Amino acid sequence: MIFDLAIIGAGPAGLSVVRALAGSGLRIALIEQQSAAALADPPFDGREIALSLRTLRTLRESGVFDHIPDDQVFPLEHAIVLNGEDKHPMRVSPLRGKTALGALVPNQQIRRAVWAAVQGQTEYTLFDQTRLGAVRTDAQGVELDLQPANDALPAATPQTLRARMLIAADSRFSETRRKMGIGADSHDFGKTMLVCRMHHEQPHHHTAWEWFGFGQTLALLPLSEHLSSVVLTLPPHDMQALLELPDADFERDIARRYQGRLGEMKRAGSRNSYPLIGVYAQRFVAPRFALIGDAAVGMHPVTAHGFNFGLHGVDLLSREILAAARAGTDIAAPERLQRFEAAHRRATRPLYLATQAIATLYTDDRSPARLVRRLVLDASSRIGPLRLAIATALSEDGLSLRGLLPRLR
Repeated sequence: MIFDLAIIGAGPAGLSVVRALAGSGLRIALIEQQSAAALADPPFDGREIALSLRTLRTLRESGVFDHIPDDQVFPLEHAIVLNGEDKHPMRVSPLRGKTALGALVPNQQIRRAVWAAVQGQTEYTLFDQTRLGAVRTDAQGVELDLQPANDALPAATPQTLRARMLIAADSRFSETRRKMGIGADSHDFGKTMLVCRMHHEQPHHHTAWEWFGFGQTLALLPLSEHLSSVVLTLPPHDMQALLELPDADFERDIARRYQGRLGEMKRAGSRNSYPLIGVYAQRFVAPRFALIGDAAVGMHPVTAHGFNFGLHGVDLLSREILAAARAGTDIAAPERLQRFEAAHRRATRPLYLATQAIATLYTDDRSPARLVRRLVLDASSRIGPLRLAIATALSEDGLSLRGLLPRLR
């Protein structure tokens, strides 16, 4: 089996590459451990994704947005950042002429929409319930051994395919990245994040909160007027105790943590928890190979870059591939891969490091750290150009100054 391009991982990043290359004539192999049925109807996982205005435009232009129901797009109109018991939060509002900073969309809906958008494309072949075995590279391309994704599948003859280029989009814990000999800098923040939808008595006015308390970090992601996604970060042992509480006790505990600001709160969805681990690949490319999505940069959610950064990498790489295809040149030419890597590193590396600093500073409850975080928020609130820069970064690509503002996702 011979292809132009092989993509490992049919999540939003991998599928976005397929969509971006629609009409190119390139033959694409899409390799995924899940079944096609699971890709078409992914389960709800509790995560709400903050989309910048630029990302929303990209999704509209690609046709992906057409597959997201209107009632699953929630406007993000304002944001506030609170520090401890301080009564004067930093406030961020839309730019002049804009009505919102962006929008919140459930991760489940994004995954479903990207899958729907590639249906009918004839250039790609899906190898579902399949995992990558050995990888061999040479000057002309890559050779991949494919195996059943798990032992429960019927025995099948191992398959081998060749492609001119390989792309890994298989999560921040990418096995493909490791097979290609690329390491990653990983940082375990030692915290667990809970996400859970909650009904509440008081309206949120489409305002996102980030509340850096002492011993915990809280966020509120506004959905419909009396429905929000609660995001709580705690040490793992404290989180486990919270997850085990009966519903009534859980609801009272969450309302207490928000100091009753939203009135009575009732659980409206499943409780989902995730470890907080940041990952940054030491290289984004190798001969005939590139990393995208979380396989390249797996961000701590404190600066809300995740999906927006993923689409940025997809856009950079697909532009290089399309330009080569149109010119009839090598889609994996070293100069093109190096150009992609340099641009994506410029956009991501400073903010990855800034995110590390923000996550460390705003979860440090010692007195010196409390003082510094107060000074940072005071400066952000009082300096007009800085507030404008934050609003611009949130509303547009989120790639320049967004590391200055704690998470709105």
